[in-house]
Amino acid sequence: MSVAKKEYKRITTKTLVDMKKRGEKISMLTAYDYTMAKIVDGSGIDVILVGDSASNVMAGHETTLPITLDQMIYHATSVVRAIERSLVVVDIPFGSYQSDPKEALRSAIRIMKESGGHAVKLEGGKEIKESVKRILNAGIPVMGHLGLTPQSIYKFGTYTVRAKEEEEAETLKADALLLEKAGCFAIVLEKVPAALAEEVAKSLTIPIIGIGAGNGVDGQVLVTHDMLGMTYEFNPRFLRRYLDMYAEMTNAFKQYIDDVKSSDFPNDKEQY
Repeated sequence: MSVAKKEYKRITTKTLVDMKKRGEKISMLTAYDYTMAKIVDGSGIDVILVGDSASNVMAGHETTLPITLDQMIYHATSVVRAIERSLVVVDIPFGSYQSDPKEALRSAIRIMKESGGHAVKLEGGKEIKESVKRILNAGIPVMGHLGLTPQSIYKFGTYTVRAKEEEEAETLKADALLLEKAGCFAIVLEKVPAALAEEVAKSLTIPIIGIGAGNGVDGQVLVTHDMLGMTYEFNPRFLRRYLDMYAEMTNAFKQYIDDVKSSDFPNDKEQY
């Protein structure tokens, strides 16, 4: 049963918890630049994730691993300039928090101070507990990320669904509870069985945002370029394409080329 959408002038971490209590689903998309962020924010999205998926989408890398902290801050700064309503969550990139809780805190502080973002996101469970605590003690909101954690792709060796077996499912549930008790305001669950994701969402008081985790969670996140059909070669089961921007843009570019070649552009009204 759908719940009537409440109007919020500005989304905060508290807003998301209130939305879960009300049964209102949370909408979340990615953005990496000012222009896209302005459009996404203006549409009424609840959360904008400045994801380390910028490594794939914006830079063409095979994984999220190469993107640096400086690059993430650059993307986040561009996004924050465009925002009027959405909560902006920024991924702390690979290598900027895993080895040392003190380094994790330094990275989170840099993101918050230099970009103006509203929260940070870290991948992992009990292995990052101390980093989460340090960041939270500094007054920085933290979103967790469990299930398929792309920064650990070389450990997994595949992008397949996680936590299908009982042992890994129990670990995921324990990690989700640990992150909630540590003080995380929300958790992303990526590519886990829908029944497990729903169980986690029902057992916790903080929102669970799914990507490939079924409809029993508290909200959904997609990569904007994927749902717009710009990354046409990416076809996971969980992805719904709302536009075919690859075809639309290609046709527009071809029309422009034809118009330039034929001297149709610019016409008399398009010059001074």
